[in-house]
Amino acid sequence: MSQKIILYVEDNEFNRKIVRQLLAKTKYKLREAHDGESAVKDALKDPPDLILMDVQLPKMSGLDATRQLRAEARTAAIPIVVITSYALSGDAQKAKDAGATAYLAKPYSPRDLLAKIRELVPEA
Repeated sequence: MSQKIILYVEDNEFNRKIVRQLLAKTKYKLREAHDGESAVKDALKDPPDLILMDVQLPKMSGLDATRQLRAEARTAAIPIVVITSYALSGDAQKAKDAGATAYLAKPYSPRDLLAKIRELVPEA
């Protein structure tokens, strides 16, 4: 079985570092994108096994990027976990409406994030 690839879309370096450290001791391979536009390009060029998508991103929101990825045959079935610090009433539904597989509010437990990743894409 090949190594599972996770694309993490996040503009905050501190948050990227946390996920980098979390996945360093796993068999997952991490790719990063800093905005919604580059995330869509990256995923279409080389589809990952899972996408962790922040909502508030430069150039294109995470929800818009999720909608675009769902509209493309190459990326339509990839699990997408939408992550946001703007966890207001109705945001989970907005994420689902955009095509998210799951929704996680910040701050989240790294253990919970890893459990969600393993649930959606078991390690190789």
